[in-house]
Amino acid sequence: MFLLFGLFSCDRSRIFEEYRALDSKTWNVQDTISFEFPYPIEDGETILGIRYNQDYEYRNLYVRYFLKDSLGNNIENQLLEIPLFESTSGKPIGKGYGSTFTKYDTIPLVTQEKFHSIQFLQYMRIDDLVGIEAVGVKKVKR
Repeated sequence: MFLLFGLFSCDRSRIFEEYRALDSKTWNVQDTISFEFPYPIEDGETILGIRYNQDYEYRNLYVRYFLKDSLGNNIENQLLEIPLFESTSGKPIGKGYGSTFTKYDTIPLVTQEKFHSIQFLQYMRIDDLVGIEAVGVKKVKR
């Protein structure tokens, strides 16, 4: 029975996945959240994961990402809008239990260049975003 559970819990499409927990479940405007990939990393979809709770006061989250090559040069950056709560009902969007939820969103990469790292900044024009517990990124095979 235990082995069967282990087989179903494996995700063979995952190339990379990592999360960074935020102190006090708050994302400060000056906090850069960075992830470094093993280089070179396989091609695939890049997915942003936002773990949040019901203390988050807004419907959406604006995040800017920066892709960097192996020398640390910026090769792409873009502003993303991530909806976290339904606009009509106010229900959380994403998977979760209790008061914590995770919303996954594919990052629409423009570049075809290989990148070595990705950085995220919150762009909500608020110093401290309460209710953001963690930010993660995963790379999956197409």
